[in-house]
Amino acid sequence: MQRRDTLFSTLRVAVVLCVVCSAAVSVAAVLLRPMQETNKTLDRQRNILDATGLALGEFGRPASKLTQDEVATLYSWISEKLVDLQTGEYSTEYDIDKYDPKAAAKKIDQSVEVGATDFSIGKLRREKIAKVYFVKRPNSERIQQVVLPVYGQGLWSTLYGYLALKSDLETVQGLTFYEHAETPGLGGEVDNANWKAQWVGRELYGPDGEPKAEVFKGTAPTENPYAVDGLSGATITSRGVTNLIRYWASDDGYGVFLGKLKQELTSENKTAGAN
Repeated sequence: MQRRDTLFSTLRVAVVLCVVCSAAVSVAAVLLRPMQETNKTLDRQRNILDATGLALGEFGRPASKLTQDEVATLYSWISEKLVDLQTGEYSTEYDIDKYDPKAAAKKIDQSVEVGATDFSIGKLRREKIAKVYFVKRPNSERIQQVVLPVYGQGLWSTLYGYLALKSDLETVQGLTFYEHAETPGLGGEVDNANWKAQWVGRELYGPDGEPKAEVFKGTAPTENPYAVDGLSGATITSRGVTNLIRYWASDDGYGVFLGKLKQELTSENKTAGAN
């Protein structure tokens, strides 16, 4: 009778178990990938809608509480384009459905050095081409909002989010963050709905055209059109949010694009008025 407690038998059982488990994990990963991609897309769309405030306006609920069908309905109002941040022109260099700005920022040929700037985002490089989002109501070509992906360094992590601007491209419609690792109850209060609501209507630029929006140190004065309340006990996170908003609003970020878009919208409005 063959012994079953030999080294060979033990190794054979271990190998068989490893092969079976590896196969099961691989099959599960393949089968679940479509669902994971769908959930990833749904989460991105909800965060963009959260910045725009459309969900509250149309359904009376935040985007995170919408059903998948409701998200699809509202997101049909949103179109996407790629923009060359240096020239401010639209880009067709990449397939917009496959392009990943976060991955591009890590590739030498698809990114540029951040260089010297008044507003540190804690990164050495940023993507050359960014993805922007336009909000238009059904059956209308008029741009209601522009949503800009933004990111920058907080205390413990990089904060990734979306900044929505009203059609004047100077007034904030909303700000939301979808990825960060800031301290819960402190820097993590960037997720607090009451704090995010303070951004609605804040002015992005000062009279000189320079970015002025900020997270104030303490309670923001009511007469200050640029500031929201500081995050209690989170000075570095607060400073990081100020820096990332000002950086992406400047010519180092979306400034050139926003300037060209503003001219384009002004020209269209004059043409429409003349007709």
